[in-house]
Amino acid sequence: MFILGISCFYHDSAACLIKNGEIIAAAQEERFSRIKHDQSFPKKSIKYCLKEANISENQISNIVFYEKPLLKFERLLETYLAYAPKGFKSFLKSMPLWIKDKLFQKSIINKELKDLFGNKIDWNKIILFSEHHLSHAASAFYPSPFENAAIITIDGVGEWATTSISEGDGKKIKLIKEIHFPHSLGLLYSAFTYYAGFKVNSGEYKLMGLAPYGKPVYVNKIKENLIKIELDGSFKLNMKYFNFTTGLTMTNKKFHNLFGGVPRKSESEITQKEMDLAASIQKITEEVVINISKYAFKETGLKNLCIAGGVALNCVANGVLLREKIFENIWIQPAAGDAGGALGAALSIWHLYYKKDRKIDKLKYDSMKGSYLGPSYTDKEIEEELKKIGAKYVMLELEDLIEKVAIDITKNKAVGWMQGRMEFGPRALGSRSILADARSPSMQKQLNLKVKFRESFRPFAPSILSNNVSEWFDHKEDSPYMLFVSDVKSNKLINNKDNSELFGIEKLNVARSEVPAITHVDNSARIQTVHKDTNEIFHKLISKFYEITKCPLIVNTSFNVRGEPIVCSPSDAFKCFMGTDLDVLVIGNFYLEKKDQNKIVENYTNEYELD
Repeated sequence: MFILGISCFYHDSAACLIKNGEIIAAAQEERFSRIKHDQSFPKKSIKYCLKEANISENQISNIVFYEKPLLKFERLLETYLAYAPKGFKSFLKSMPLWIKDKLFQKSIINKELKDLFGNKIDWNKIILFSEHHLSHAASAFYPSPFENAAIITIDGVGEWATTSISEGDGKKIKLIKEIHFPHSLGLLYSAFTYYAGFKVNSGEYKLMGLAPYGKPVYVNKIKENLIKIELDGSFKLNMKYFNFTTGLTMTNKKFHNLFGGVPRKSESEITQKEMDLAASIQKITEEVVINISKYAFKETGLKNLCIAGGVALNCVANGVLLREKIFENIWIQPAAGDAGGALGAALSIWHLYYKKDRKIDKLKYDSMKGSYLGPSYTDKEIEEELKKIGAKYVMLELEDLIEKVAIDITKNKAVGWMQGRMEFGPRALGSRSILADARSPSMQKQLNLKVKFRESFRPFAPSILSNNVSEWFDHKEDSPYMLFVSDVKSNKLINNKDNSELFGIEKLNVARSEVPAITHVDNSARIQTVHKDTNEIFHKLISKFYEITKCPLIVNTSFNVRGEPIVCSPSDAFKCFMGTDLDVLVIGNFYLEKKDQNKIVENYTNEYELD
């Protein structure tokens, strides 16, 4: 039985196909459309999923949407009524869109499917709907390696829920507690994202990366005015300071007055104020996550925890939670945001609607297949694309390719790396990655400014051989999805003299460890442990680099420029290669050097809106 899950119409549209409970394929629409956070109906993702499974549309048993539009509409109406007449402008703007496109979503989905596949199938008979936070919870629990676990989901808002605690047992998920809109940790974090001058729903990770440059001087002010935090994990926002319930912005004048001015203008200079605000809201987030987790443990008594929802991508908070040792084991869905809702929706139907048992393979980390669930390309397909775009390349045997690239990295070259199936979720995990030498003191700034074209303060992550992680970091657990931040080992740190006189971005210029390109200003790093059984070629590359340098880790960042989705096809990869200061491009067994190319891509970054 094939079940297709879809998420769309808000942000990060995606499709996922499962077969008898096994995850076959999953991808975000943005990777195909090349529109960052594409919210449109995921036609291209659906077509990919069916192609990957080698099936036709008439073999689909059910199509499942990741949330319930009528419940969401109910929340919208009740919110406007509760705050009336305030928000009338926002009401007038949103109602026509809801009535035209969103309220009758089943008919909209039916129409989109007919446009995609024709009129042969009565899609209305097989379309089902899951609830938003159930989809998140299902995406967290069912692929996990646990027979039973507490489940926490935290995001902006679904229908009504913004936070939920559930218990997973076998094929069952039982809801224990929910926190409802407008009280939302995700929206609180987004409000500070907005106030700091970053884009909501895409800039939150920048705020997290900015936090170590600042000091949490606003924590008490936030607690005294914006949020009341209870020991049982519940919380309430003071809505007098926010505008997201009925307005067109996240914050209001009262919020601005509290912090001494209007929101920072996008792309303007980042000041110590923004850094301190980032540090403060990060501390608040960590406190709430810890409280919720303690309550979940108290209520369930279980040793395992699964997490999903947009806040689950806050890998700094995840690292704090791991170190608290509230639970023995933690598993986080790599596509924790709305894209992963497509996966959770499909799995919830299989296990809850059809009541099918789970099959847990004790020999595997989980059932996500390393999150390598997107398209791959054969050597023939790659060569056809490279010839078509006029690329100059050589084809190498795998072992020769691995050695050549490892040596390139030691020579301070930046490498575009495209191998195997594309990752599902926001992280590049060694299939669509830019790779570099973590030992280089200049590499972090070089990659940010000349390759990624993004803010200089943003950190890079290390990919490290799984057997070596505890030698370099205060971290013992697997972290294959780059979802935990841990400290670099003290014996790997250098220049430990007092740098307290440095402020803000000045801290960036201090080499802090033997691997400065991945060591953040607080001596931390967002770790990916690389495993042979899920990504053999990437494991071989890092192993060869280790053999040459005695360093078992390299820089790994997503293969894209700022505002662009991660590359999907060979043509995407070549375009990014030629439009940046990347030195080398590797696609499958094909090796390309910048100096050999004669094609120039002009104004590449202008094609994408700034994130």
